Amino acid sequence: MRAEVLVGAERRRRWSVDEKVRIVREAFAPEARVAEVARRRDVSRAQIYQWRAELRRERLTEAGTGIIGFVPVDVATSALLEQPAPPGEAADWVIEIGVAGGRSLKVLSSLPTVELRRLIRAVEDA
Repeated sequence: MRAEVLVGAERRRRWSVDEKVRIVREAFAPEARVAEVARRRDVSRAQIYQWRAELRRERLTEAGTGIIGFVPVDVATSALLEQPAPPGEAADWVIEIGVAGGRSLKVLSSLPTVELRRLIRAVEDA
C-alpha cells in the first residue's frame, strides 16, 4: 500500500465540464471499472458517481449543450415497419435503446420524451 503525505495548504482541483464528462464516460464504458479510472485520474469514486448523477439530472453538460454524446444506432427493418402508415397518422416504430450494464429497453417511437427519460433512468438504476 502506498501512502502519500501532503504538506501545506489543502489541494483543491478545478475540473472543467469537458474533463468531468470525459472521466464519467471513461468510468462507465463497457468493461471499465470506476475504481480503476478513479485511481488513474486521481479522483475519488464518489466524485465520479456525483458527476454521473449531475449528468443524468442535466446539471452538467458538454460545452453548454444538452447533448452528452452520441451512440451508434441500428435501424432494423421488418414487414411491420415497412408498411406505410395510414394517411394522416405517423408511423409508430419500435426502438431499442442500449443502456448501462448491457441492458436494453424497447419502446414505441411515439413515447413522450419525459416518459422515455423516466424509463431509461429506472432501467439504469435497477
